[in-house]
Amino acid sequence: MRRHLIVLALAAGATGAGVTAHLFTADGPQRRSGTVVNATESIPSRRGAAVVEEAARPFDAAALRQAVRAYVRKRPGKAGVMATDLRTGLSFGENEKGRFVTASIVKVDILATLVLQRQRDGRRLSGGERELAGRMIRESDNSAADALYSDAGYGPGVRKANKTFGLKQTKPFPTSWGSSLTSPADQVRLLANLASDRSPLKATGRQYILGLMGSVLDEQAWGVSAAARPGERVALKNGWAPIHNQGNGWAINSVGRISGPGHDFLIAVCSGDNPTMETGVSTVEHVAGMVVGTMRGARP
Repeated sequence: MRRHLIVLALAAGATGAGVTAHLFTADGPQRRSGTVVNATESIPSRRGAAVVEEAARPFDAAALRQAVRAYVRKRPGKAGVMATDLRTGLSFGENEKGRFVTASIVKVDILATLVLQRQRDGRRLSGGERELAGRMIRESDNSAADALYSDAGYGPGVRKANKTFGLKQTKPFPTSWGSSLTSPADQVRLLANLASDRSPLKATGRQYILGLMGSVLDEQAWGVSAAARPGERVALKNGWAPIHNQGNGWAINSVGRISGPGHDFLIAVCSGDNPTMETGVSTVEHVAGMVVGTMRGARP
């Protein structure tokens, strides 16, 4: 399968106004091992999102926030974003504490919980659990998630692990994992637990989870990966679902890590009340591109 990743760089300030600049293209077979790949449940391949790029300048969080708000106001539905660059120390959030229905991004939380539980018991995931985990993350298999949510102790088990991970706004649903609530800020906290040596998770467990997130199905290359440059490593998990009892329209979320020379981004974009899945994916990709692109071109 061939895929084109196109990133349009806008020559302007953090507002994203002032169109035209550079076009970066990556054309070739989709690569594995975390190099611009994706995650969650099978949708058409996507275009890259607009990003802001220019010579290094002081980071203007206020201007970026204004730009993100202006964009989201023009879109149907709601959205929130949180991002941090582990290399530069820059962080940015807009509606980052807002609560959104998780859909399948909670599958990362389920697996992290299970890995932590097994670690504390002094054992590893069983062969069966590893097989289910691969299907749950790489393929976003819901039956596998059902089984592992049960193994983890359902909502109470995940909630206990989340206290260890430092999550603050996440509310695991008692039995139906996809109905759980979370925030972009909490998703970045969870990603930090996968990327940091200070995590309660041992290095082997962190690498295992990120490895699965970096080897998802080719057709799931959408979401925060739209903000990646060719050759950068991407590990991510996406989630989408039509919502009936907790809102309207579609919940569309994407969380992940983009790492390359000079940068190591942890980013989460969550959205809700999207009239269609396509609309939500476009919003998530554009917001990811705006934020990551601006942070690339800024200095602390």
